[in-house]
Amino acid sequence: MSTGTLEVATEAHDTFPINGTDHIEFYVGNAKQAAMYYRSAFGFRLVGYRGPETGVRDRASYLLQQGKIRFVLTTAIRPDLSPEAKRVADHVYTHGDGVRDIALWVDDARDAFRKAVERGATPEQEPSVQQDDDGEIVSASFRIYGETVHSLVERRNYRGLFMPGFVPVSPHYAPPDVGLQYVDHCVGNVELGKMNEWVEFYSHVMGFRNLLTFDDKTISTEYSSLMSKVMANGNDRIKFPINEPARGRRKSQIDEYLDFYQGPGVQHLALATDDIIGTVTALRDRGVEFLSVPTTYYDDLQKRVGRIDEPVDQLAALGILIDRDPDGYLLQIFTKPVEDRPTVFYEIIQRKGARSFGAGNFKALFEAIEREQALRGNL
Repeated sequence: MSTGTLEVATEAHDTFPINGTDHIEFYVGNAKQAAMYYRSAFGFRLVGYRGPETGVRDRASYLLQQGKIRFVLTTAIRPDLSPEAKRVADHVYTHGDGVRDIALWVDDARDAFRKAVERGATPEQEPSVQQDDDGEIVSASFRIYGETVHSLVERRNYRGLFMPGFVPVSPHYAPPDVGLQYVDHCVGNVELGKMNEWVEFYSHVMGFRNLLTFDDKTISTEYSSLMSKVMANGNDRIKFPINEPARGRRKSQIDEYLDFYQGPGVQHLALATDDIIGTVTALRDRGVEFLSVPTTYYDDLQKRVGRIDEPVDQLAALGILIDRDPDGYLLQIFTKPVEDRPTVFYEIIQRKGARSFGAGNFKALFEAIEREQALRGNL
């Protein structure tokens, strides 16, 4: 396998059109406390709720929003009351807190679901209609890697907050946001030998194209390596890098994730900002911890990436990485895992024209992750 280059699609060839990421749903052990973390640390607003007070006896869900990003945090209250609640509880028991659903916003959920299943997707939920005084939502879902699903959400006949069953809330505690705007990409980790199967899935079932390919020579250190392919839809609003471990002298970050998550799943979400210095400063001040790179990374930075708008000393002080491609440059930084298990983490990214994913930073990033693995005794 060789390192690929950015492909330029002349037209969208999606199986069905996708407008963007509708929401990301996490299954968590304690949604109330998890919601407080994302509000206080990441600046999300709590805007909606569904639970016992709204007639749902077995689960509670908190709707968080910042920019165009919507997170739904769901926990089981009484797993014995329904198969849905038991599924949430079992998911948390096996995986810890993690992403269950990468929901996609579509114009016609029935048509999109039918086409996906005809092309080989395994159904999770047949199309259903939820209604209230604000109209109706049509949704369906199919399975992807591990216990993760893609929901298809049709909103054209709904004018409410989010979807039926959620009520708006306006809590007194409402810290300012940190400038996060939208989901740039979602990264999945799969088992050795499974990456190409999921590349084919996204290509055949959803009509995505392979935007970039990275081999084990591109993403490697002295001890470990991984391979990755980036799948994207026609308008590039949806990008799904898929990672698998490569054989190395020691355990890679993908192996560690698969061990602790007990299977494939979403490794990290990249959240976009147009002021990464301001966003990362605010996140650090609120207690979010980031991976660090040696200060020598910045010694010949401008020689490597050329002229940039941001002060290098400020980027170095925060540990922000920079990389350039033919279309421009990007700035990125990665949090440490936000769970006790070394699984889910976040990338904060600002694109200044660049369409790539920071290949020039992979070695520095991978070594930073390995230092954390060594501290945990998992390298």
